Amino acid sequence: MAEAADFQGMSPSPARRWLRRTGALIAGAPLLAGLLQLPAAAPSHAAGQDSLKAASGSDTVAVAVDSLTPSVPSEGDTLTVSGTVTNEGKQAVTDAQVDLHLGSALNTRSDIDAIAQQPDQRSGLAGAPVGGKYVQEFAKLTPGVSQHFSISVPVDKLDLGGDGVYQFAVSLSGETAAQPWERLLGVQRTFLPWQPEESDTKTRTTVLWPLISSSHMTAETGSDEAQTPVFRDDDLAQELAPGGRLQQLVALGKQLDVTWVIDPDLLASVDAMTDSYRVQGEGDATTAGTHQEVAKRWLADLQQAVQDKEVVALPFADPDLASLAHNGTNVTGSLNHLKEATDVAFDTVASILHVESTTDFAWPVNGAVDPSIVKVATSAGADKVIARSDSLVETGGLPYTPSAARPIGGGTTAVAADARMSTVFQGNLTRASSSTLAVQRFLAQSLALNHQTGKQRSIVVAPQRMPTASQAQAMADAVTALQDGTWSEPQELTAAASAKPDSGAATKVPSASRYPSSLRKQELPRAAFEQIENTRDKLDNFKVILTNQSRVVTPFGRAMNREMSTSWRGRSAEAADYRNGVEAYINSLAGQVTLIEKSETKLSGRSATIPVTVQNNLVQDVDHLVLRLTSTSPRRLEIDGDTYSEQDVSVSGGHSQTVKFSTSAQANGQATVIAQLYTEDGQKYGSPVTFDVKVTEFTATVMLVIGGGFLLLVLAGFRMYTQRKRAAAARDAGEDGSQENGETDGDPENPEDTESRLTPEDLLKEESRAGTRADASEQPSDPTPDTAAENADPSGTGERVDR
Repeated sequence: MAEAADFQGMSPSPARRWLRRTGALIAGAPLLAGLLQLPAAAPSHAAGQDSLKAASGSDTVAVAVDSLTPSVPSEGDTLTVSGTVTNEGKQAVTDAQVDLHLGSALNTRSDIDAIAQQPDQRSGLAGAPVGGKYVQEFAKLTPGVSQHFSISVPVDKLDLGGDGVYQFAVSLSGETAAQPWERLLGVQRTFLPWQPEESDTKTRTTVLWPLISSSHMTAETGSDEAQTPVFRDDDLAQELAPGGRLQQLVALGKQLDVTWVIDPDLLASVDAMTDSYRVQGEGDATTAGTHQEVAKRWLADLQQAVQDKEVVALPFADPDLASLAHNGTNVTGSLNHLKEATDVAFDTVASILHVESTTDFAWPVNGAVDPSIVKVATSAGADKVIARSDSLVETGGLPYTPSAARPIGGGTTAVAADARMSTVFQGNLTRASSSTLAVQRFLAQSLALNHQTGKQRSIVVAPQRMPTASQAQAMADAVTALQDGTWSEPQELTAAASAKPDSGAATKVPSASRYPSSLRKQELPRAAFEQIENTRDKLDNFKVILTNQSRVVTPFGRAMNREMSTSWRGRSAEAADYRNGVEAYINSLAGQVTLIEKSETKLSGRSATIPVTVQNNLVQDVDHLVLRLTSTSPRRLEIDGDTYSEQDVSVSGGHSQTVKFSTSAQANGQATVIAQLYTEDGQKYGSPVTFDVKVTEFTATVMLVIGGGFLLLVLAGFRMYTQRKRAAAARDAGEDGSQENGETDGDPENPEDTESRLTPEDLLKEESRAGTRADASEQPSDPTPDTAAENADPSGTGERVDR
């Protein structure tokens, strides 16, 4: 790139430059009083605001350094600085000039912090302008208009001294109509690391490269054999697509020597997207997902990127360890979820990425720890906790930053990531100038740390969990420059954790009272863990009746892991919606196995059977159910001779099963009966069905009356028969005497004479007619036999039971 001074019309005459410089020194003496001086301490926040206000008057020009290459120059390099200057005032700036400034080397890491806090502060600018032809001039800067600048200068023109971190600044000076003399109107300060030769002792630096996303999959799956997964939204596809956050992380990390820290839930979700999947819509509607190719390409790229690299697998869905420690340990079963999430992590990574991972590390949010967090973090098998140096604060007075590994007791090692280097890429880095400042600050801190002592140390950088695409790009630029540098060498996290700790380093875990209140406000509440456990109880009660439990247990188990995810921090409403959705779905599935409602039942006679129907609308068979039928009035109605009766139930998927219970009536009236399903272990399943049974059976007294009436009828017939038989015999004897005396046949008008002449067949006919007259004499209130009467009329709301 051509140097700015070589551009036609941009280099002023030496005489004019001397006059301008002299005037600038006189007019700007107060502003340049701190020339070549280091800030003694970081300015307070209030003082910083005051200085910004003073600099934001009508004559302010914003200077933005969009590019500084190379980030770490070496002997013989040419340093190119480019960016923009924007007139934020109300008056035009004339005779404007962009200069480069190189200050003295900074002695401490705190000096770097002080400058980084106020990079555009004009007062205290250190270092004289490089001057010469390494400037760029603008005849006029119109208010509100930005102008691009680019200055290239050989490194040997900067008069760099010994190795170290130097202040480096870009300034703009000019004049306005109101103040027609040259003044300093804008500054952008940054850092220039200088280490041209290989360091005698290199810092071993571990950089964590996180692949973590928010929860996207639900507990719901399709009823098909493949159990098509259902996603809450299709936002994950945007992160995986070219230019997306996760796509950038994989593409950039592939070129770096880093330790990958991966949430297995992300892998499982993307793997599910490679085949058929559905996305929730309005109400209960779902639509088919269409980003299978995007998911396949991303997984293929990741599989290639992690080959021969260290992979740390977090517990499934990255559970919020601090929330669990502070609000969940008193809820029964909560720690079991963490154990389950840890157990499935290794297999998930192995099956999808085809690499082995380590599950020995726990990572609390922002590396903030207290005794309860450490206890929970190690309860699932991890013996190393990724903390941060602003949590494990040094109190031993060490003159240097110690190595990351710290034994904290109980066989647990805290790996304290460097807070300064880990947090430098937070915030909005979409602007090139912000990204450039972050990169230079990261490199400056790393080199300053190396120069603290000749002792070799192991340092860990743990950035934010979910960096944006712009943050990831800045991280990659910084790590690339660091690994190409001369004072650092990469190291895996496992090696950093096993490195010999510094004897004077802090090893005491801070108390719970020192846990940051800002983080505590974002935690999942106790009610969240109670709801999760309630869902677990419902799942446990439901799964025992299933013949293929894995179709339900696996998706719900992973969904409950997601309910505890760290990604819900700052999204309490969304977290509650997700938990409610999981619980509603388990209720819906359990409700697919139910008793069919019954109307009033009529029971005629002493005994009958009552049918109860169990409906199974699931696609799989259910078993291990017990149906209990209970009479609330056992003195009136008994079930199988007792108060209640039970029968085992098995129902095929999509079918119903009718179970019959024998009943016996003890008295007339109405009895209430309750049908209830139970699991084999005695837990109630579903809601009971209550119905009434109307008993109309006949008592023993009625039966005696009926029997006595019948007996009387038989006796009456027998008496009539014997009487007529005796009369016939008497008539026969009379006829014999009459014949002897010459008497004729009896008079036809005499009825007795006629009856005496009846034949036996005639007597039987008479008895039949007598019986018919006896039947006609019965009253409507007389009892009927003990049989169920047929009723041709509609049963109305009642139901006749089977007998």
